[in-house]
Amino acid sequence: MEKPAGCPAVGGSYPQKNAEILSSQYGINLFLAGLLLTFAWAVHAVGISKSHLLSYLITLMLIQLLWMLWYLCRSCTQRRLIRDKDTHAGARWLKCGITLFAVITLILDSFKIGYYIDFSNCLSPTEGIFPVTHAVHTILQVYFLWCHAKDVIQSFKTLERFGVIHSVFTNLLLWTNGVLTESKHQLNEHKERLITLGFGNITIVLDDHAPQCNCTTTTLCSIFSQGIYYLYPFNIEYHILASTMLYVLWKNIGRKVEHHQQNKTPFKFHGITVGMIFGLIVLTSTIAIVVVYLIQIGGSKTKSELALTMFYLHAIFVLALMCTAGIVALLIYRLEDRSLDNSKNPARKLDAELLVGTAAGSWLLSWGSILAIICAQAHPKYTWYNLPYSILVIIEKYIQNLFIIESIHREQEKVNDDIKTLRIVTISRGSTLSLTPLYKEIYNGRAAHDTGEVPCLFKGSLCGTENDGASVAKEETGQNNSSVMHSASDLSFYSRNSVTNHKRRILKNIAAFLFLCNLSLWIPPAFGCRPEYDNGLEEIVFGFEPWIIVVNLAMPFSIFYRMHSAASLFEVNCKT
Repeated sequence: MEKPAGCPAVGGSYPQKNAEILSSQYGINLFLAGLLLTFAWAVHAVGISKSHLLSYLITLMLIQLLWMLWYLCRSCTQRRLIRDKDTHAGARWLKCGITLFAVITLILDSFKIGYYIDFSNCLSPTEGIFPVTHAVHTILQVYFLWCHAKDVIQSFKTLERFGVIHSVFTNLLLWTNGVLTESKHQLNEHKERLITLGFGNITIVLDDHAPQCNCTTTTLCSIFSQGIYYLYPFNIEYHILASTMLYVLWKNIGRKVEHHQQNKTPFKFHGITVGMIFGLIVLTSTIAIVVVYLIQIGGSKTKSELALTMFYLHAIFVLALMCTAGIVALLIYRLEDRSLDNSKNPARKLDAELLVGTAAGSWLLSWGSILAIICAQAHPKYTWYNLPYSILVIIEKYIQNLFIIESIHREQEKVNDDIKTLRIVTISRGSTLSLTPLYKEIYNGRAAHDTGEVPCLFKGSLCGTENDGASVAKEETGQNNSSVMHSASDLSFYSRNSVTNHKRRILKNIAAFLFLCNLSLWIPPAFGCRPEYDNGLEEIVFGFEPWIIVVNLAMPFSIFYRMHSAASLFEVNCKT
């Protein structure tokens, strides 16, 4: 008796499923071990120093480097083989974005090397080895992602699963290390500011990991130490983007890919002028607000309160605009009748999960602020602006997530016969424009077949052909007889096409505006403008240490949400 066709496939899927489970468990344990080392260093655990943590990270990076070199060499020997590709993974704009962050990360590594040279007398050798290893790791990883992010691996699948998941969690640990280092720096600055706001009852103990020796070149040391913390936001975004791209590569191992033509969707500035102008206004004003905020906060109590009030008013206005734009976009979607694409797509699924998952970080902070305002006994004037700000943060992310997730799941508009069909315009001797047969006949080739001529098609411009008097007369006679029949259908076609183009233009402008707004809202927390720290009200209600722990846990996700939303909205703009 013959086995059903599906049996071998089902039986063969078990080893691969086991390999997926084993590799994921390996990655999680790798991450948890590194996370505990990081935590132990952060709390000054006995027997754990920074050199132990850096040694662990260096080892992980070296293992990943060996695996990437193995993969690249094997791919080079098999370059003539036709491989499956996931056309949705590793978009060019995403690769360009990660390359930009990687370049800034290399500058950060060079600053760390310079910092180590200046303090070499009292720093561990691992602090000099780490930035060198990290720079090599960054260069090779970016090259790897450019060349192989779209791969669907079908050979050495078990080995490759472990290699890829190792790379995913190595980048996550590097991201965690960057987040912690940057957060400790922000926390030290925050503690110093609290006195100026009148919260003198909070004990200020600086958590300082500075070297216990003098710098050889004071000016350079100051540049390196200050510059490092301004570059950390880009390093953090680089590692989280790399981990997400590698995760998609891991999910694609052994996947059966449907072979179909993927339409290219290049980014175009045409038709998004309004959205870009308003978005650039928001971006420019946000940069100005951040600069003023960082200068004013901590100067005095009055200046700090004015800085917080200014931040809240600007954020409320921007978030209100974003909510309005998102609602308009969702209303347009409700008026359209287009089906959703529910096909299996790891990249798209990860995008949607990351949007909702990382939004939870800022939702947690917003609900904390709302509860603090409700429960606090004393309310300085500037804290009341925090209430509408926190509510709008929750609503805006809710609306924006709906818009982005629906946009990336909508099937791309197929070009139907009504849109494909084109008019032929002929110029008669009397400079009269006359119309040749119906569009569908021309597109399907019947008009050319009947007349024996190749039709001259146009798209947005006129195209003329010379004809003798007899042919022109026949053409005009034929058209007079059919003009009444065609006029109604032509009017209907133009009306539908005009409405569709108008909706599409509105959606593209909304996506462009939201893209720039999300970039704008990424800048303040990434560069130290964090009212959740400086407000002070939450720390009184929840306690200093509990609230700081909540902020330090939630803030990285909130920052990543803005950058990920900007990337998703860029894709939405290209697809619309």
